Amino acid sequence: MALESVEEMEPRAMVPGESARSRRSVEGRHGEDLPAVSLVGVSKRFGEVTAVERVDLEIADGEFFSMLGPSGSGKTTTLRLIAGFELPTTGRILLKGRDVTNLPPFERDVNTVFQDYALFPHLNVADNIGYGLVIRKVGRPERERRVQDALRMVRLEGYERRRPAQLSGGQRQRVALARALVNRPRVLLLDEPLGALDLKLREEMQIEIKAIQAEVGITFIYVTHDQEEALTMSDRIAVFDHGRIEQVGSPADVYERPATRFVAGFVGTPNLLRGDVAAAIVGARGTFTVRPEKIRLADPAATPTGDEFMAPGHIREVVYLGPDTRYHVALDAGGELVVTQQNLATSSMEALATQGRPVRLIWQRQHCLPVADGGRSVEEEPGRSRGSWHSSHWRRSPSLPVAAGPAARRTRACPPRSAPAKASSTS
Repeated sequence: MALESVEEMEPRAMVPGESARSRRSVEGRHGEDLPAVSLVGVSKRFGEVTAVERVDLEIADGEFFSMLGPSGSGKTTTLRLIAGFELPTTGRILLKGRDVTNLPPFERDVNTVFQDYALFPHLNVADNIGYGLVIRKVGRPERERRVQDALRMVRLEGYERRRPAQLSGGQRQRVALARALVNRPRVLLLDEPLGALDLKLREEMQIEIKAIQAEVGITFIYVTHDQEEALTMSDRIAVFDHGRIEQVGSPADVYERPATRFVAGFVGTPNLLRGDVAAAIVGARGTFTVRPEKIRLADPAATPTGDEFMAPGHIREVVYLGPDTRYHVALDAGGELVVTQQNLATSSMEALATQGRPVRLIWQRQHCLPVADGGRSVEEEPGRSRGSWHSSHWRRSPSLPVAAGPAARRTRACPPRSAPAKASSTS
C-alpha cells in the first residue's frame, strides 16, 4: 500500500495535523501535475520541544528550492523528515504523490549531500562516487559509464584514482555531489554543503551547483543560513523561524516584499520603523521596512518630493566595505536606519570622514513597505517570547504559495505623508 500513488489509494481518514484543504490540494492532482515534494500538516516534536510546527509546503519538479533560517529554526529537521532520517509527529510527506511518511531512507527516491562530505577515506574518487551503484548491484560497465558521466558533470575528470585526503575542500564537495547524483534520485537534499568552505570557494561553488542543477533538471532542496547563498541560487525560498515558515516566495519577493518583521530583518540588513518613530516619519503607527540601498544620503537642507519620505539624523558609524560603504544613521525621531552606497567616486578616507555629520535620509514612498509583526524580530533576545500570533490571524492571498505561519503578504501600501497616526500602536 505504501508504494501506491495518491490517485490509486482508497479514501482514508485524515491524520493528526492535516487539514482537509491541504489534503485536497495534493490528492486532487495527478501525474505530471503532482509536486516533487509535498509536506501536509507536518510537525515534529522532540519531547517538550517543537522543532517543526504545522508546515504545509509544495516543491515543484525541477525546482531549486532553499530553506533559509537561523540555527534552531527547523530547516534542517524539515530536510531530515523529507530524507526519512526522522519521522514526523503529525502530518504526511509525499514524493510525487507517493506517501513516504513511514518509509525508511533507502526506500525513498532521494539522496542527501552533507556538510561534512561523508566520503570514505580508504576509497578513491571513482569508488566513492560509484559506491551507491555497487550497493544497488548495477553492472560494472554501466557503473563505470555513470561514474565517468558524474565526474564530467562536476569537472573532476582525471581525478578518479585520488583519495579524499589528496583533494581540496571544494573538490571533496564535488565528489560528494557526484556521488549523490550518480544514483539519479528524483530529489537531491543538500544540508549546508558549502558551510566548511572559504568565502571565495563558496561563491564559486554556488554558481557550479546551480549550473549542475539546471543540467540534470532534478529537484534540489537546499538548507542554508546564508541569505546571499539562498538569494543567489534559488528559484524559491522558504524562510523558517521557530519551526514555522514565515514566507515562501522568489528571491525578489522575499527580499523586496518581506511578509513579516522577522523576514525583513533576517534577509538582508534590518531597517525597521516602528511605533512613534513610524508615526513621525511615515505618518502611521505599525512596522515598516525600507532596504538600505533604496535610501540616499542628502544635505540636511534637502527637500523631498511629494512621493518621497525623509528622516533627519546624523551619521553614527561608517563601515567601509571596499565596493560599498555602510552608514549607520541615528534618526532625530529615534531609532536608526542603515544606508548602503556604492563607492563610485568615494575613497575610504572620504567615506570615514562623514562620521558625525548631520544628514537627511530620503527614499521613495513605494520602497517603504508595511510588514506583519508575527514571529520574533532578529533584534530580540533568543529567549524572548515569539508573541501570541497564530496562523489563523492572517488571511492568505490566493496567489501566494502555500505556507504555514503568518506568511500572507500585506498588500496595503504605505500611507500618504498626510495620513494621521492611528490611535493605537502595533509595535
